[in-house]
Amino acid sequence: MRTGTPLFPLPTVLFPEGPLPLRVFEPRYVDMVGRCMRDDEPFGVIRIEENGKSSSETQLCRIGTLAIIADWFQSDGGLLGILAIGSLRFQLHATARQPDGLRVGDIEELPPEPRVPLPPEFVSMSSALQHLIQKLDRLYQGIETRFDDASWVSLRLAEILPIGLEHKQHCLELEDPLERLRYLRPLVRLSR
Repeated sequence: MRTGTPLFPLPTVLFPEGPLPLRVFEPRYVDMVGRCMRDDEPFGVIRIEENGKSSSETQLCRIGTLAIIADWFQSDGGLLGILAIGSLRFQLHATARQPDGLRVGDIEELPPEPRVPLPPEFVSMSSALQHLIQKLDRLYQGIETRFDDASWVSLRLAEILPIGLEHKQHCLELEDPLERLRYLRPLVRLSR
């Protein structure tokens, strides 16, 4: 169990090994990024549940992804920009608020997904992913591609496809990459 992990609640889902560009402007998150960079520690990206409540009452999903800061820059407007890369998934057990409003959590790191050879029935999905990644070249530049790995292919498809956040969260929570690919197959067809 990892205690006191800084959390960055967002209306998005970060997947293991996936890129997440962020512009950081709230002081609590600027401080958090500084601490994470200084201490070489990750922070947790966790999706905000859609419940219509105010930000102080927002509910968080129970599964998120640890993020490692891969790069940072200062934008023209003075905002801090970072590129975070997803690491391990985690299960959130408890949260607390620090005096500055930053949420921290007690989390349990979940094991990494093993590499699983891509079955022939999903080769067309891998081909579609290759095409999508070519279009998003800049964002995926420098990220190792594994188009023959069912886990990697399923996570990238869930990340890139224009599907609802509830579908993305469901994919993050699935532990079987083949089950994730079966879930995504009709959504890939719809997005073509």
